[in-house]
Amino acid sequence: MPPSAKTTATVDAYVARLPTEAAAALREMRDAVRACAPGAVEIISYGIPTFKLDGTNLVHFAAFKAHVGFYPAPSAIRAFAPELAAYETSKGAIRFPLGTPLPLALVRKITAFRVKEVRGGA
Repeated sequence: MPPSAKTTATVDAYVARLPTEAAAALREMRDAVRACAPGAVEIISYGIPTFKLDGTNLVHFAAFKAHVGFYPAPSAIRAFAPELAAYETSKGAIRFPLGTPLPLALVRKITAFRVKEVRGGA
């Protein structure tokens, strides 16, 4: 379960309050997003870690008891639907189960798509 928004002012504080496995997964996801979104700013938004680019929310991510949630916007989920078939998704969320390796190459592809989208190139 994610830490309380009231107790996490930074992404580092959010990650520090997680159990070991979830914290490791979020650090991996954070690094993958950072690699594809130079210039993006990390904030806590909606109580979870968020990257903002050019004033727009780029992606959000969070840890839960059994999964890591990745929230790249509905357009990205539609665009990558075939590659996301192995994961539980909804209109705006992707759930990657804890205990299995994160598909970091896919996270990077989705993030790069969002960067282009935010900057008007998708």
